Amino acid sequence: MQPAQDPQAVLTIRDVANLLRCSKTHVSNVINGKVPGTPRLAHLSMGRRKLVRREWLDQWLEASKERC
Repeated sequence: MQPAQDPQAVLTIRDVANLLRCSKTHVSNVINGKVPGTPRLAHLSMGRRKLVRREWLDQWLEASKERC
């Protein structure tokens, strides 16, 4: 299942992991600030569920990229 490309789209941890091609555990660690040298990923908490707006993910990717 492909997540929506709409910037207003709301993504689950699974959607974010698929886009980044990493594990759901790694995404959870980034959200919780457990990855040294990587800024936390903005999210919404709905009980135990974590949701990320596509716009926030794009901003986080831009802020996290390394300059050569």
